[in-house]
Amino acid sequence: MRHLSVPSRNVAVALLAVAIVGASGCSWFRKDNEIYKQSAESRPLEIPPDLDRPNTEAAMNLPASVTASQVAAQRGSANTASPVGFATAGTRDEVFARIGEVLAATSGVTVVSKAQLLGTYDVDFEGSKFLVRVAQSGDGAYVSAVDPRGLPATGPAPAKLMAALKAGLSG
Repeated sequence: MRHLSVPSRNVAVALLAVAIVGASGCSWFRKDNEIYKQSAESRPLEIPPDLDRPNTEAAMNLPASVTASQVAAQRGSANTASPVGFATAGTRDEVFARIGEVLAATSGVTVVSKAQLLGTYDVDFEGSKFLVRVAQSGDGAYVSAVDPRGLPATGPAPAKLMAALKAGLSG
């Protein structure tokens, strides 16, 4: 029978001692924290500090080249370039009904659809498609021509129809 040499025997004994100490629940290997004694489902969720709120650093950055006065000037020039509309007396619903009568009596106008809740008529007139919108404005109503994007309609057809509607409502 062959015997182990002294250094290899010492190594074997040391490994056996480490295994016994590790398996016996030595305090070096146990966690005494109360959180770790709970089940995994009941432990509190830990979220890193940079992940608990969205990044809002660039949320309200405005370009340095645009000022509020420049925006107001652009809006003002857009409104005065082609305001296709007019104000008239009466409530929005009354004016909406009268506009429907005038549109029906105007030759060349095709009412594609109407939405009384929105105060709009979708019309085709002289090859142009646009909305006639009626909105409450102070004591009366404001009638305007609007393109599909919601901007004031441009061109001769909306201007001509607005003039016809204004004349039909006043007469």
